[in-house]
Amino acid sequence: MMRALWTAGSGMRAQQLNIDVIAHNLANVNTTGFKKSRVEFQDLIYETMRGAGTRQGNASAPVGLQVGHGVRPAATQRLFSPGSLQETGNPLDVAIEGAGFFEVELPDGSTAYTRDGSFKLDADGFLVTSDGYLLVPEVMIPPEAEDISIGPDGMISYLLDGEREEGDQITLVTFSNPAGLEAIGRNLYRDTGSTGMVEVGLVPGENCGTLASGYLELANVQVVEEMVSMIVAQRAYEISAKAIQAADEMLGMANNLRR
Repeated sequence: MMRALWTAGSGMRAQQLNIDVIAHNLANVNTTGFKKSRVEFQDLIYETMRGAGTRQGNASAPVGLQVGHGVRPAATQRLFSPGSLQETGNPLDVAIEGAGFFEVELPDGSTAYTRDGSFKLDADGFLVTSDGYLLVPEVMIPPEAEDISIGPDGMISYLLDGEREEGDQITLVTFSNPAGLEAIGRNLYRDTGSTGMVEVGLVPGENCGTLASGYLELANVQVVEEMVSMIVAQRAYEISAKAIQAADEMLGMANNLRR
Protein backbone atom coordinates (compact mmCIF):
# COMPACT_ATOMS: atom_id res chain seq x y z
CA MET A 1 0.00 0.00 0.00
CA MET A 2 2.89 2.34 0.63
CA ARG A 3 4.08 1.47 -2.88
CA ALA A 4 0.68 2.55 -4.22
CA LEU A 5 1.02 5.95 -2.53
CA TRP A 6 4.34 6.70 -4.20
CA THR A 7 3.27 5.25 -7.55
CA ALA A 8 0.08 7.30 -7.69
CA GLY A 9 2.01 10.35 -6.52
CA SER A 10 4.35 10.04 -9.48
CA GLY A 11 1.31 9.91 -11.75
CA MET A 12 -0.04 13.14 -10.27
CA ARG A 13 3.31 14.90 -10.71
CA ALA A 14 3.54 13.71 -14.32
CA GLN A 15 0.03 14.89 -15.18
CA GLN A 16 0.70 18.23 -13.51
CA LEU A 17 3.61 18.74 -15.93
CA ASN A 18 1.36 17.61 -18.77
CA ILE A 19 -1.20 20.27 -17.85
CA ASP A 20 1.58 22.88 -17.64
CA VAL A 21 2.71 22.09 -21.19
CA ILE A 22 -0.86 22.12 -22.53
CA ALA A 23 -1.49 25.48 -20.83
CA HIS A 24 1.67 26.86 -22.46
CA ASN A 25 0.45 25.68 -25.87
CA LEU A 26 -2.93 27.33 -25.37
CA ALA A 27 -1.38 30.53 -24.09
CA ASN A 28 0.56 30.86 -27.36
CA VAL A 29 -2.29 30.09 -29.73
CA ASN A 30 -1.90 33.56 -31.29
CA THR A 31 1.92 33.67 -31.22
CA THR A 32 3.43 34.01 -34.69
CA GLY A 33 5.43 30.95 -35.72
CA PHE A 34 4.89 29.17 -32.38
CA LYS A 35 5.34 25.39 -32.36
CA LYS A 36 3.48 23.34 -29.78
CA SER A 37 5.08 20.82 -27.43
CA ARG A 38 3.97 17.49 -26.05
CA VAL A 39 5.14 15.55 -23.02
CA GLU A 40 6.50 12.03 -23.43
CA PHE A 41 6.37 9.64 -20.48
CA GLN A 42 8.29 6.54 -19.38
CA ASP A 43 7.43 3.92 -16.79
CA LEU A 44 9.72 3.68 -13.80
CA ILE A 45 11.79 0.79 -12.48
CA TYR A 46 10.02 -2.48 -11.72
CA GLU A 47 10.25 -4.61 -8.61
CA THR A 48 10.59 -8.24 -9.68
CA MET A 49 8.97 -10.52 -7.11
CA ARG A 50 9.36 -13.58 -9.30
CA GLY A 51 11.20 -13.70 -12.56
CA ALA A 52 9.87 -15.47 -15.64
CA GLY A 53 11.34 -18.96 -15.89
CA THR A 54 11.78 -19.33 -12.12
CA ARG A 55 11.77 -22.98 -11.09
CA GLN A 56 8.72 -24.04 -9.09
CA GLY A 57 9.17 -27.66 -8.17
CA ASN A 58 9.46 -29.63 -11.37
CA ALA A 59 8.15 -26.79 -13.52
CA SER A 60 9.15 -23.23 -14.34
CA ALA A 61 6.94 -20.15 -14.15
CA PRO A 62 5.77 -19.17 -17.65
CA VAL A 63 5.45 -15.52 -16.64
CA GLY A 64 7.03 -13.35 -14.01
CA LEU A 65 5.58 -11.26 -11.21
CA GLN A 66 6.54 -7.59 -11.38
CA VAL A 67 5.15 -4.40 -9.88
CA GLY A 68 5.96 -1.01 -11.33
CA HIS A 69 6.80 2.14 -9.43
CA GLY A 70 4.95 4.72 -11.49
CA VAL A 71 5.78 7.11 -14.30
CA ARG A 72 8.12 9.96 -15.06
CA PRO A 73 8.27 12.64 -17.80
CA ALA A 74 11.00 11.69 -20.29
CA ALA A 75 10.97 14.66 -22.68
CA THR A 76 8.97 17.57 -23.99
CA GLN A 77 9.16 17.29 -27.76
CA ARG A 78 8.45 20.32 -29.92
CA LEU A 79 6.40 19.55 -33.01
CA PHE A 80 7.39 21.56 -36.08
CA SER A 81 4.33 20.84 -38.19
CA PRO A 82 3.36 23.87 -40.31
CA GLY A 83 0.86 26.40 -39.06
CA SER A 84 -1.79 28.07 -41.17
CA LEU A 85 -0.97 31.33 -42.95
CA GLN A 86 -2.66 34.64 -42.22
CA GLU A 87 -2.64 37.41 -44.79
CA THR A 88 -1.45 40.77 -43.46
CA GLY A 89 -0.84 42.82 -46.60
CA ASN A 90 2.49 44.02 -45.19
CA PRO A 91 5.28 43.15 -47.66
CA LEU A 92 7.81 42.85 -44.79
CA ASP A 93 5.75 40.07 -43.17
CA VAL A 94 7.19 36.82 -44.48
CA ALA A 95 5.99 33.26 -43.84
CA ILE A 96 7.94 30.11 -44.59
CA GLU A 97 5.98 27.53 -46.56
CA GLY A 98 7.80 24.31 -45.76
CA ALA A 99 11.00 23.53 -43.88
CA GLY A 100 13.43 26.20 -42.76
CA PHE A 101 14.23 28.92 -40.25
CA PHE A 102 15.34 32.52 -40.44
CA GLU A 103 18.74 33.16 -38.87
CA VAL A 104 19.16 36.24 -36.68
CA GLU A 105 22.07 37.74 -34.77
CA LEU A 106 21.68 38.30 -31.03
CA PRO A 107 23.23 41.29 -29.21
CA ASP A 108 26.05 39.07 -27.85
CA GLY A 109 27.05 38.08 -31.38
CA SER A 110 25.61 34.57 -31.23
CA THR A 111 22.98 33.34 -33.65
CA ALA A 112 19.43 32.17 -33.12
CA TYR A 113 16.69 30.85 -35.36
CA THR A 114 13.02 31.70 -35.76
CA ARG A 115 9.93 31.00 -37.81
CA ASP A 116 8.52 34.44 -36.97
CA GLY A 117 8.79 36.52 -40.13
CA SER A 118 7.23 39.76 -38.86
CA PHE A 119 10.21 41.86 -39.91
CA LYS A 120 10.72 45.61 -39.66
CA LEU A 121 13.22 48.15 -40.96
CA ASP A 122 15.52 49.79 -38.44
CA ALA A 123 16.85 53.35 -38.68
CA ASP A 124 19.62 52.26 -41.07
CA GLY A 125 17.31 50.35 -43.39
CA PHE A 126 18.29 46.86 -42.23
CA LEU A 127 15.70 44.13 -41.87
CA VAL A 128 15.27 43.22 -38.18
CA THR A 129 12.94 41.27 -35.93
CA SER A 130 10.43 42.90 -33.57
CA ASP A 131 13.20 42.95 -30.92
CA GLY A 132 15.66 44.65 -33.28
CA TYR A 133 17.79 41.56 -34.01
CA LEU A 134 19.47 41.70 -37.42
CA LEU A 135 18.60 39.13 -40.03
CA VAL A 136 21.56 36.99 -41.17
CA PRO A 137 22.88 37.60 -43.77
CA GLU A 138 22.15 41.30 -43.48
CA VAL A 139 19.35 42.59 -45.70
CA MET A 140 19.36 46.32 -46.40
CA ILE A 141 16.60 48.27 -48.14
CA PRO A 142 17.23 51.94 -49.04
CA PRO A 143 15.02 54.31 -47.03
CA GLU A 144 13.76 55.95 -50.24
CA ALA A 145 12.71 52.61 -51.77
CA GLU A 146 9.07 52.16 -52.73
CA ASP A 147 6.81 49.26 -53.65
CA ILE A 148 8.95 46.70 -51.77
CA SER A 149 8.43 43.10 -52.85
CA ILE A 150 9.87 39.81 -51.55
CA GLY A 151 9.73 36.89 -53.96
CA PRO A 152 9.21 33.20 -53.11
CA ASP A 153 12.98 32.74 -53.52
CA GLY A 154 13.71 35.47 -50.97
CA MET A 155 14.90 38.01 -53.55
CA ILE A 156 13.96 41.56 -52.57
CA SER A 157 13.04 44.10 -55.21
CA TYR A 158 11.81 47.68 -54.99
CA LEU A 159 11.29 50.87 -56.93
CA LEU A 160 14.16 53.33 -56.66
CA ASP A 161 14.03 56.58 -58.62
CA GLY A 162 11.22 55.13 -60.69
CA GLU A 163 13.13 51.98 -61.70
CA ARG A 164 12.66 48.42 -60.42
CA GLU A 165 15.86 47.15 -58.79
CA GLU A 166 16.87 43.94 -57.05
CA GLY A 167 18.42 44.08 -53.61
CA ASP A 168 19.61 41.51 -51.08
CA GLN A 169 18.22 38.01 -50.72
CA ILE A 170 16.73 36.32 -47.66
CA THR A 171 18.14 32.84 -47.05
CA LEU A 172 17.05 30.00 -44.78
CA VAL A 173 18.59 27.44 -42.45
CA THR A 174 17.47 23.82 -42.12
CA PHE A 175 18.17 21.12 -39.53
CA SER A 176 17.88 17.37 -39.97
CA ASN A 177 16.55 17.19 -36.39
CA PRO A 178 14.76 20.48 -35.58
CA ALA A 179 13.37 18.88 -32.40
CA GLY A 180 16.89 19.27 -30.99
CA LEU A 181 16.56 23.05 -30.98
CA GLU A 182 16.24 24.77 -27.62
CA ALA A 183 13.53 27.40 -27.22
CA ILE A 184 14.93 30.54 -25.58
CA GLY A 185 11.81 32.73 -25.74
CA ARG A 186 10.94 35.67 -28.00
CA ASN A 187 10.05 33.17 -30.76
CA LEU A 188 13.73 32.16 -30.97
CA TYR A 189 15.55 28.83 -30.92
CA ARG A 190 19.18 27.98 -30.24
CA ASP A 191 21.27 25.16 -31.70
CA THR A 192 22.17 22.68 -28.97
CA GLY A 193 24.40 20.45 -31.06
CA SER A 194 21.67 17.81 -31.20
CA THR A 195 20.03 19.16 -34.33
CA GLY A 196 21.95 16.92 -36.70
CA MET A 197 23.11 18.23 -40.06
CA VAL A 198 22.76 22.02 -40.39
CA GLU A 199 22.54 23.73 -43.77
CA VAL A 200 22.85 27.52 -43.81
CA GLY A 201 22.45 30.10 -46.55
CA LEU A 202 19.87 28.09 -48.47
CA VAL A 203 17.97 29.83 -51.25
CA PRO A 204 14.24 29.44 -50.52
CA GLY A 205 12.79 26.74 -52.74
CA GLU A 206 16.06 24.81 -53.00
CA ASN A 207 16.04 21.95 -50.48
CA CYS A 208 13.90 24.07 -48.15
CA GLY A 209 10.62 25.95 -48.03
CA THR A 210 9.59 28.98 -50.05
CA LEU A 211 8.64 32.42 -48.75
CA ALA A 212 5.22 34.05 -48.82
CA SER A 213 5.40 37.84 -48.59
CA GLY A 214 2.45 39.57 -46.98
CA TYR A 215 1.65 36.54 -44.80
CA LEU A 216 2.53 35.32 -41.29
CA GLU A 217 2.59 31.76 -40.04
CA LEU A 218 0.23 31.21 -37.14
CA ALA A 219 0.83 28.81 -34.26
CA ASN A 220 0.29 25.14 -35.06
CA VAL A 221 -1.84 24.79 -31.91
CA GLN A 222 -5.28 23.23 -32.39
CA VAL A 223 -7.43 24.54 -29.54
CA VAL A 224 -9.92 21.65 -29.62
CA GLU A 225 -7.12 19.08 -29.62
CA GLU A 226 -5.43 20.77 -26.66
CA MET A 227 -8.72 20.95 -24.75
CA VAL A 228 -9.27 17.21 -25.26
CA SER A 229 -5.71 16.54 -24.08
CA MET A 230 -6.37 18.71 -21.03
CA ILE A 231 -9.50 16.72 -20.14
CA VAL A 232 -7.60 13.43 -20.49
CA ALA A 233 -4.77 14.74 -18.29
CA GLN A 234 -7.24 16.01 -15.70
CA ARG A 235 -8.99 12.64 -15.52
CA ALA A 236 -5.66 10.86 -15.17
CA TYR A 237 -4.74 13.24 -12.35
CA GLU A 238 -8.07 12.56 -10.63
CA ILE A 239 -7.73 8.76 -10.86
CA SER A 240 -4.22 8.95 -9.39
CA ALA A 241 -5.64 11.00 -6.52
CA LYS A 242 -8.33 8.36 -6.06
CA ALA A 243 -5.64 5.67 -5.90
CA ILE A 244 -3.86 7.62 -3.14
CA GLN A 245 -7.15 7.98 -1.28
CA ALA A 246 -7.89 4.26 -1.61
CA ALA A 247 -4.38 3.31 -0.41
CA ASP A 248 -4.74 5.68 2.54
CA GLU A 249 -8.09 4.18 3.52
CA MET A 250 -6.61 0.67 3.34
CA LEU A 251 -3.72 1.74 5.56
CA GLY A 252 -6.26 3.21 7.97
CA MET A 253 -8.17 -0.05 8.09
CA ALA A 254 -4.98 -2.00 8.79
CA ASN A 255 -4.01 0.48 11.49
CA ASN A 256 -7.35 0.11 13.23
CA LEU A 257 -7.41 -3.69 13.34
CA ARG A 258 -8.26 -5.16 16.72
CA ARG A 259 -7.55 -8.65 18.04
